Amino acid sequence: MNNLFEAARVKEVKQRMAQLRPNSERVWGQMNPAQALAHCSRGIELALGDRTPPRALLGRIIGRMVKPLALGNDEPMRRNSPTVKELVVQDERELGTERERLCGLIDRFAAAGPEGCTTHPHSFFGRLTSEEWATLMYKHLDHHLRQFGV
Repeated sequence: MNNLFEAARVKEVKQRMAQLRPNSERVWGQMNPAQALAHCSRGIELALGDRTPPRALLGRIIGRMVKPLALGNDEPMRRNSPTVKELVVQDERELGTERERLCGLIDRFAAAGPEGCTTHPHSFFGRLTSEEWATLMYKHLDHHLRQFGV
């Protein structure tokens, strides 16, 4: 399964990120490219334990059942998938700054490996293994890059 511990996947997402432009047209959603990269940075901060939002009620109810469907295959995330409200970015951002920040977080995540992942539960899915975090991080990045056709 594709995950962000694989050097080839790290290289791939960085190459795709390099194709983003401030005016890249979105296929779905509300965010512009810079906001999407800032949003993805916040996601990696979750996996690293830098952000620790509380469990969502809906996640407590169905998160454990949805987790294998979302993380048990290489299927891409669905368009307009719900997001953790703490990851929402609505203010204006600068694409180059956000790309550099996200690349640094990706490198930090990949270099830390499984030991670098948080033990704090994901706000929707609950407890994740390091491999599940790495899979989710790849899928999340892929989702937002596909949002802009890259």
